[in-house]
Amino acid sequence: MMAEYPSEAKAKLQLKHDWYQTEEAVVITVLVKNVIHEFLKVGITEANVAVDISLPDFEECNLCFNLSHKVIPESSSYKLTPSKIEIKLKKTEGIRWEKLEGVPSSEGIKAIPQEPVPQLSGPPSYPTSKKGKDWSAVEKEIKKQEEQEKPEGEEAINKLFQEIYGKGSDEVKKAMNKSYMESGGTVLSTNWNEICKQKVEVKPPDGMEFKKWND
Repeated sequence: MMAEYPSEAKAKLQLKHDWYQTEEAVVITVLVKNVIHEFLKVGITEANVAVDISLPDFEECNLCFNLSHKVIPESSSYKLTPSKIEIKLKKTEGIRWEKLEGVPSSEGIKAIPQEPVPQLSGPPSYPTSKKGKDWSAVEKEIKKQEEQEKPEGEEAINKLFQEIYGKGSDEVKKAMNKSYMESGGTVLSTNWNEICKQKVEVKPPDGMEFKKWND
């Protein structure tokens, strides 16, 4: 009886792959040397690419790419050269692939339909969750209330001076400007006949002393 000897283990095939894309196609490049058509099988479907290499002196090699987007199999092809297998896949859409394999993060997400925005001839009304609410009228009411509010303290004094200046004659305005500037903001007079005769002296409030910036 003859002894049986185990067959020698076959070497693993050395290969690697990469991919790139154009606007119309995705190209997978499998870098492997000295493969002939007799020992190569490439299968292309709309969602997968299978590459089977069965060289006699090497272990059988099977590659499978689960594509992240669908392709058009009948418009796709492959080319074999002494140094590589080039697989050209026709895109179904002219979009940029973020990755070769896997489900894209945007898949299954549908756009939420937007309600049409009416074209208005006048200023737009403010949005509201309650129908029939006129926000333009609300805005007018708020402005009316603000106008009716009475200012207090320094704000009231400033508003009074503004009203006097706005309604005053040219002589009143000249008197107010001259007295305010010459007194360093401590005197404000509307009597031009009195103010025009001489320079207005500084009159700081009681208990305070006036000093220039360069003193």
